[in-house]
Amino acid sequence: MSDAQPSEESRQAWVVVWACFIALAVIFGVSYSFAAFFASLTRDFQADRADVSLVFGLSGLVYFIGGAGGGMLADRYGPRAVCSAGMALIAGGLLVSSLAQSMAVVYAGYGLGIGLGIALVYTPSIACVQPWFTRRRGLAAGIASAGIGAGTVAVPLAATALIGALQWRGAMAVLAGGVLVLGLGATLMLRRAPSAMSGKGGAVAGHTLREAMRTPAFRWMYLMAVAAAPSMFIPFAHVSAAARDLGLADAQAVGLVGLIGIGSLVGRFVIGALADRAGRPLTLALAQASLGLSYLLWAAADGYLAMAVFALWLGLSYGGIVSLMPALCMDLFGARAVSAIIGTLYTGAAFGNLLGPWVAGAVFDAQRSYLPVIWGCMALSALATAATWRLIGPRAAARSSATPVR
Repeated sequence: MSDAQPSEESRQAWVVVWACFIALAVIFGVSYSFAAFFASLTRDFQADRADVSLVFGLSGLVYFIGGAGGGMLADRYGPRAVCSAGMALIAGGLLVSSLAQSMAVVYAGYGLGIGLGIALVYTPSIACVQPWFTRRRGLAAGIASAGIGAGTVAVPLAATALIGALQWRGAMAVLAGGVLVLGLGATLMLRRAPSAMSGKGGAVAGHTLREAMRTPAFRWMYLMAVAAAPSMFIPFAHVSAAARDLGLADAQAVGLVGLIGIGSLVGRFVIGALADRAGRPLTLALAQASLGLSYLLWAAADGYLAMAVFALWLGLSYGGIVSLMPALCMDLFGARAVSAIIGTLYTGAAFGNLLGPWVAGAVFDAQRSYLPVIWGCMALSALATAATWRLIGPRAAARSSATPVR
């Protein structure tokens, strides 16, 4: 399989950006559609919120931990083959889940199957974009990762409509078909950039994974990923349930996940472009602080308006964070092992993604309130902001280059 070698920021570069956009819209649209299935799974399997939330958390654990392996595979075999295999796994996970007669099968299909599929698509596709760009890297990363926001807006609402027409099992089967058509079509357009391929003379410039892991910059970014994950992912599993507790209708409750996606879309485009001017570390620290502050609205919410503004604000901050991390990795560590480095950083979010929604469900089941969860998320966001702040300034940049970029 050969990869084209067009010039920097060429037409092919933008084809890769939009292919990544579609791929991410598909995989995270499926992942965050879990909110639409939450009530059906709770009812049909007579499960409590903690048990149902564990499906979403398990999927996140798998794709964040597996992202490191997916990145290494993409560095070796190219993003097209690895991402296409991931799309097939996601479709298979949906089909298995649609046939489930117990929560254990849902854990296997939606949790493990979809999680592994996302691991093979997410890191390789988003890392594929970074080496194509230099001057407009923040903008390109923002556009590509905006696919997550677009999928978050469209797919949960489509899943809700499908559940109304076909019940939840039929809805999952239809989503599986959509993954095969749109998802595979997108991943087949992914190409590795010339700057990410070694020529006859030697290796690509940049850190190896081992070299990057020895730098203080990597360690601060890893702490940031660990601390930020619960605040970013708890709402995707619980905001709809919290809205139903306030008396909102199902369509409004599930629509809050779509509003997170709309905010995320704006965040990825606007914050990504802003970061190219203001600096990515500073912009990332501000986005982390904004994420934590958004929880004040959830704490005070007593109806749809406050929950809707919370969802938009959180999505704006979340979108900026997710779009800036890969671009900042490329800035700090170069193209040599960028997929593996990004994937390894994402393992920091794995346990927050697994435990965050599950712990939030367990706390609610015990306290009948989300307030302890909200304050905990604000504290973790403050820690993530502090860790990101350590990346700001010339001293941090110098420390990140402790091993020379070759």
